[in-house]
Amino acid sequence: MYEVEVKVRASRDAVRKRLRDADAGRVEGVTQIDTYYDAPHRDFAETDEALRLRRETRDPGADDRDSTDGGADPDATAGETTKLTYKGPLIDAASKTREEHETAVADGDAAAAIVEGLGFESAAVVEKEREFFSLDGYTVTLDRVDGLGEFVEVEAEVDEDADVDSVRDGAFAVLRRLGLDPDEQIRTSYLGLLLDETG
Repeated sequence: MYEVEVKVRASRDAVRKRLRDADAGRVEGVTQIDTYYDAPHRDFAETDEALRLRRETRDPGADDRDSTDGGADPDATAGETTKLTYKGPLIDAASKTREEHETAVADGDAAAAIVEGLGFESAAVVEKEREFFSLDGYTVTLDRVDGLGEFVEVEAEVDEDADVDSVRDGAFAVLRRLGLDPDEQIRTSYLGLLLDETG
């Protein structure tokens, strides 16, 4: 599975209004705490890989005023989930496309203990508030990242045999529809940006 993603800095309020005007569907709001790990057997900074443990709290009541229908999803429930994710190196020079494998874990503390027991060490923690919208077959995410500011991501997951170029071009089209410039995209991960800020 590949994740095709483009990301730019942008005001969440401005883009939220454009999403409303485009009749995009608001999916949910979440808070995420991502712990990234260094590997004992190779340097992820050099190989452009990442191992992440994500604790996510759904908050369907947050920003109800911003939902496209004026209220929270009555079927959504708050709660914490944890996922373990591997991200491979970037494979596309024009976007943040990379191989990705992700699975839910039943116990976040146990998963962290297993990873650390194998010699992986916590490298950094990235905390963010996110709102997800659906538009033209893509997920549009409005992010507020602690220590970095506000961003907009447009992404889609595709099979390995999919036409990555056409999916990326579609993501660019969604950005333009929202009044954003694909030429201003940032290919550095939030982890990389945060390490640049603190390094």
